Amino acid sequence: MQGVRHDRSGPFDGHEWFELLEQHGWQPVIALAEDALALPLTRGPKGLESLTNWFSFTWAPVGEAGEEATGLLRALAADLKGRTARVDMSPLAGEAQWLDLLEEAFRTSGWLVFREKCDDNHILLVNGRSFDQYWTSRPGEMRSTVLRKSKKVRTEISSRFDAVEWETYQSVYERSWKPTEQRADLLEAFARSESEKGHYRLGIAYVDDEPVAAQFWTVERGAAYIHKLAHLKEAENLSAGTVLTAAMFERAIDTDGATLVDFGTGSDPYKRDWMEECRPRYRLTCLDPRQVAAWPAIAKRLFGRLARG
Repeated sequence: MQGVRHDRSGPFDGHEWFELLEQHGWQPVIALAEDALALPLTRGPKGLESLTNWFSFTWAPVGEAGEEATGLLRALAADLKGRTARVDMSPLAGEAQWLDLLEEAFRTSGWLVFREKCDDNHILLVNGRSFDQYWTSRPGEMRSTVLRKSKKVRTEISSRFDAVEWETYQSVYERSWKPTEQRADLLEAFARSESEKGHYRLGIAYVDDEPVAAQFWTVERGAAYIHKLAHLKEAENLSAGTVLTAAMFERAIDTDGATLVDFGTGSDPYKRDWMEECRPRYRLTCLDPRQVAAWPAIAKRLFGRLARG
């Protein structure tokens, strides 16, 4: 897959990410067309599915989304019919070409294709603003909170991986309200890899030299990605998480020159305070009607449509 020319758009659609998953126990099934386009898949309980981890923002083919991709995708879709009765691909970006290209290719190749929204993606388009200009458009209560609480909260932001600082992040996360981190080893390996590329940003908030909030971001090609954030519940009255988020936004916009800030997937209400747009994420479920194994899933979806209809 490394030899495939690729329009990389973020941290989760390059061969480095898929190789990282393989190194940590995922078993890739790579559908490759003429060394020009690849579908990174894995075998799941229902058939083939996207090669992703639960904190992947998006999934996409590896290759260039142009005219040539149409024929290559059709060839891959036809070939996969002899290997599985079902292919699930998600999360696909609605604003990218790949969603429509994949749906058309699988339909043309004889699959029944069901498109459904599977998640939300909150973003901020900076549109040339400085942080101060962006900040004046935020809710007044949030701006007032940061102004008051920042007098008691100290923030530090690192751009290179440091094992001690990462342990501090992990300690905050483990003591926060967040569920136990699944595959913390993968996350650390990803952080180390992003640090080597110069993309790594780790923010920690302190109160009286005690770490009370932490966030892991990456920045590349003008986009800042918010991967992880956590704070201690006992420090909520100090709004350390909010103060740290403001500091991370300021760093991303004014120092790193980010033109896009991406809050990943999920519809948590607090994201609307920071972001200005919400983009849908989609799942394509492709079922081969010639195979008996696909019939229950086809019937479920068709009956579901009739019930709604």
